[in-house]
Amino acid sequence: LRRLRPGSSEPDPKGICHHSLQVANLAQGAAEEIGANELLARAGAYYHDVGKLEKPLFFKENQPVSINPHDHLDPNVSARIIKAHVNDGLYLANKYKLPHEIIDFIRTHHGTTKMDFFYNKAEEMGIETNVKTYSYDGPRPKTVETALVLLADSTEAAVRSLKNPTKEDIDNMIVNIIDKKLSEGQLNDSPIKMEDIQKIKDSFSSILTSAYHQRIVYPGQQDSAADKEMEEQDKK
Repeated sequence: LRRLRPGSSEPDPKGICHHSLQVANLAQGAAEEIGANELLARAGAYYHDVGKLEKPLFFKENQPVSINPHDHLDPNVSARIIKAHVNDGLYLANKYKLPHEIIDFIRTHHGTTKMDFFYNKAEEMGIETNVKTYSYDGPRPKTVETALVLLADSTEAAVRSLKNPTKEDIDNMIVNIIDKKLSEGQLNDSPIKMEDIQKIKDSFSSILTSAYHQRIVYPGQQDSAADKEMEEQDKK
């Protein structure tokens, strides 16, 4: 996925596909733990968000610092734009003749999830709300691999939004996201087993903790940092 450099119209190469690569790591790792098709899960994750290429700046991972076009849009318009990335992805997938196994990941990676942020924003603004307007059209995942990408997609985005998270913060977010998807019935059409849910949570925890957790400052390192700060103060 393309991300623009602040003040530039050129894509930032460091941001290309970062989210999809992280989702692929999560989906493949969890698939390996529960005996699913790990290569299919990884390939599907690579393409699940391809529709965002049509309007990249409307998605958080592609936005330059402090630039968010949704700040100036009605929430129902924002919801339609965000929801459209699924159909945009299906259009691109069919145009370039991707196999139907990959297309299934694009179609199902949000299931029928409600876009709570825009729904709540509309209610706060006093706009009449229709749950269907603020929910993805589905269908829900029908295979273990597509279910893993749905979970990985939501979990990675949520954990990435945390500022300086601890391992406990990350684990709590993983549990909250996955349990919410379960309670909403997003996994009801997939053959994923309840006994595998804890394995998935543990796998996600291992990968996301490695990617996003705060570094521990050990006593020696802390002293060194303090010494450097004092040196800088002496130079002023």
